Amino acid sequence: MKSLTNIGPRDLSGAVSRADQARREGQRWSYSGGGSDLLGMIKERIVEPDIVVSLRRVVGHDFVEPTGDDRTHIGGLITLAALSRNERVRTKHQVLAEAAGSVATPQIRNVGTLAGNVCQRPWCWYYRNGFPCYKAGGNQCFSATGENQFHAIFGGGPSYIVHPSDTAVALVALGATFEVTGPMGERAVGAEEFFALPSVNPARENVLAEGDLLAGVTIGDPAPGTRSTYHKVMDREAWTHAVVSAAVVLQMEGDMCRAASIVLGGVAPVPWRASEAEQALVGRSVTAERAKEAARAAVGGARALSKNAYKIPLTRGVIERTLVQLVGVG
Repeated sequence: MKSLTNIGPRDLSGAVSRADQARREGQRWSYSGGGSDLLGMIKERIVEPDIVVSLRRVVGHDFVEPTGDDRTHIGGLITLAALSRNERVRTKHQVLAEAAGSVATPQIRNVGTLAGNVCQRPWCWYYRNGFPCYKAGGNQCFSATGENQFHAIFGGGPSYIVHPSDTAVALVALGATFEVTGPMGERAVGAEEFFALPSVNPARENVLAEGDLLAGVTIGDPAPGTRSTYHKVMDREAWTHAVVSAAVVLQMEGDMCRAASIVLGGVAPVPWRASEAEQALVGRSVTAERAKEAARAAVGGARALSKNAYKIPLTRGVIERTLVQLVGVG
C-alpha cells in the first residue's frame, strides 16, 4: 500500500477546502467517514489517494433532531448503529432504522456512517478486482456477458452494477431531501434525483460533483396511518449486500391504501422505484391477492442477464411477502 497523508479537519467546510486544495495542486484525494470501505479499496489499489481527508474529527454532524416544521434532520456522519437505535427514527421512520440495522456486521455499523453507506462505490467483482470497467474509467461492462448473478434486472446499460446501499433504498422510499455541500456551496437534492443511472454517466452512481459531500438528510414526518418496513434477502447471513431488498411505506386508512412508496434494492444501478406496484395498491383495499397483483406488476419490466433470471421471481416474492406482513393480511 502506498504512503499517504491523513488530514483531519474539524468541520465540513474545512474538509471541502482541503480537498479542493489537493485538486488544485494535482494531488489525488479521498474523503473518509468510517473508512472501512475506503481502506479496503486502497489496499486493493482500486483507489490510490495521496491525501485522505478524514471526517472523523468533524463535530456536529452525527445527530437526529426535529426541525420544528414536522421534519427530521439527520447528520450524514451519524453511525449506522446509532441511526438504527434512535428512538425518533424507529418511531417515525421504521424502514430507515431497519435498513441501517441490516448493513454488514455490528462492527461495521459502529463505524460506518449514513453518508458513507449512501455514497459507497459498487461491489461488482470486476470493479473490485481491478478490471478496466466503466466504474474504473474503462469503456466496457464485463458483467454484461460475464459473471452477472448479482447484477441488474432493471435500469442496466451500459453498466449493470447494482447500487449497494440499504439506507439509500429506505431514504428514496421516504422521499428524503439530501443536503449536499461542496466547493460551489450548498444545495438540496431530492433523494430520487440524487442517484444517476449509467445511461447518464456510466462511471458514476450519483450527482455529486468533484469535492462534494453528503452533509445530511431531511425527512418529512409521516402522515397518520403510515407504516413502513425494510426486507432484505442476502446470499449469506452477514457482511454482504442485498440480492433483493424492498423498502415499503404505506399510508393506510383501515384496509384502504391511500399512498404507497415501494423502492427496491439489489436489482438496479440506483434504488429502483416500483411505480407499477404502487399504482396497483393506491385507492384499493390491500388483500393478499392485491399484494400478489402488485408484486407481479413490479417485475413486468424486468430484463434478466444470462445468469440472474432467478432475481425476477425472487423480487416478486419479496414484494408480496413484505406487503402481506406489513398490512397483516394472508
